[in-house]
Amino acid sequence: MAREQKALDIYIMGREYRISCPESEAEALLQAAQYLDIKMREIREQGKVIGIERIAVMAALNMAFEMLNRPAGLPVDIDAAQRRIETMEARIDEALRSQTGLFDAAAS
Repeated sequence: MAREQKALDIYIMGREYRISCPESEAEALLQAAQYLDIKMREIREQGKVIGIERIAVMAALNMAFEMLNRPAGLPVDIDAAQRRIETMEARIDEALRSQTGLFDAAAS
């Protein structure tokens, strides 16, 4: 049986992205988007990284580092985390592809 999909509007650094996900994962995806937004804003406020793509890569790198260097007492299912990361990457890529024209026009 196919899982019920839900369309979510998430906001990262003031930009809206429409993401589709299973209804059972909607709350977790919203929390992930909020966490990513916080991390990206922290990087932008430091002023050392310029450009939304570079900020996103630095935030992803920092978050991966945090996850991989957790205290040993905290259990982590690496395979499940990797699958979720890949799913989120695909959804983010899809959302960015549909919105690239918006940024090209602003840069002109």
